[in-house]
Amino acid sequence: MGAVVDNGPPGVKAPDGGWGWAILAGCFVITGFSYAFPKAVSVFFKELIRDFDVRYSDTAWISSILLAMLYGTGPLCSVLVNRFGCRPVMMVGGLFASLGMILASFATNIVSIYLCTGVITGLGLALNFQPSLIMLNRYFSQKRPLANGLAAAGSPVALCCLSPLGQTLQYHFGWRGGFLILGGLLLNCCACGALMRPLLPSRKPQELEETTPMAAEEKKPQPMKKLLDFSVVKDRGFIIYTIAASTMVLGLFVPPVFVVSYAKDLHYEDTKSALLLTILGVVDMFARPASGLIAGMKCIRPKSVYLFSFAMIFNGQLTMPGLVVFCIFFGMSYGMVGALQFEVLMAIVGTEKFSSAIGLVLLMEAVAVLVGPPGAGRLLDATDNYMYVFLLAGCEVTLSALVLALGNFLCISRKQEDPEAKMEMAMTASEKEGLNRMVEVEGDGEDKEEPKGGENGKVTGVIAGEEVMTVKEMGEEAGENTETSL
Repeated sequence: MGAVVDNGPPGVKAPDGGWGWAILAGCFVITGFSYAFPKAVSVFFKELIRDFDVRYSDTAWISSILLAMLYGTGPLCSVLVNRFGCRPVMMVGGLFASLGMILASFATNIVSIYLCTGVITGLGLALNFQPSLIMLNRYFSQKRPLANGLAAAGSPVALCCLSPLGQTLQYHFGWRGGFLILGGLLLNCCACGALMRPLLPSRKPQELEETTPMAAEEKKPQPMKKLLDFSVVKDRGFIIYTIAASTMVLGLFVPPVFVVSYAKDLHYEDTKSALLLTILGVVDMFARPASGLIAGMKCIRPKSVYLFSFAMIFNGQLTMPGLVVFCIFFGMSYGMVGALQFEVLMAIVGTEKFSSAIGLVLLMEAVAVLVGPPGAGRLLDATDNYMYVFLLAGCEVTLSALVLALGNFLCISRKQEDPEAKMEMAMTASEKEGLNRMVEVEGDGEDKEEPKGGENGKVTGVIAGEEVMTVKEMGEEAGENTETSL
């Protein structure tokens, strides 16, 4: 018996609540583990350096490999989700994440740590992170910006918890005992995966559909869903977003990496320097849900791509009047970017193509993640001036904002000139199929078979006697439900 693949049936409306809140809780935990774990593991580096007689740069590869696996395996995760569904992929991923840390606790050299913590645990976290976002997209529609903001808040919350926990574990049990306990903690990913119940249509619509003349035709076997839908690269909005996001990632992660070292270089105490990241994290924690609330407002949501661009410009244009002030405002902009980045992608490509789109975007961002901080480090070595590092990062993030905003503006202009293209963008594949059937029925003159009418622009079954919705009406209704301009 095959796995239940949660492809998100075309006729199923996102509940925007109910079991969706359990999905949100699971996504909150997974996001926290995925983004905070590579940073939290760094508290064990000093003991690893002493036990294995390696340099700090050697241990830094552990976090780099973790992040590379999280981003670079995006297409693989997309293929597995489209083949097996989110729930089984996440539960297997939770086992991998836990197994990697448990095996690493028995490591005898740094290469074993790379393979166990970096590759195996990194793959396990990747198999949890991407499917959790896909499920969040399927369960939330109207409240999706808020849901994305709340889920994204898991990152700063987990960082504030995991770093002190790692220090405590290291003090009482050493790095081996700490890795073993963290491996057990990562088994919670399996519990979060178990929450990802596939979104299935209710029985009533199914029974109603069986009574319609189109029921027999609907029972024909449907074509198999593509494991990785490359047609998304034909979408201009997706291309613009991918270029902007990759450019943004080049500079976005640089300030959090270098701000503590910069403070120490200015002769601040170690405790005060470390406090800067805490300030950044606390502000980030509240900025993400707040950004989700703002993005969900009726007057803001259709233009959420411009709000995202503003957040990036805000982030990139920050100067250094004082490190505490910088961390407060950087935390605000960082939280806004974190809350909006996947919301904008969801709105651009839609539910059907999101699983493939996010995999391709994360793959492109993986390259930027590996290039950004090391490139900034080389600039620092060459100039011995932290200000140049922060200016370069700000320019990269600002450039990404301009690419996204200007590209979106040009796409809007073109689509407004072409009404047919606009209507086509607003319709899903299922709607197009329903409209094609409508045309065939009208051409054959079969008045007895009624085509499928729509609710919220979706093509569903109608009983005899209901008035058939025309193509024009479907286009207008779908246009009203279009969430963003892209």
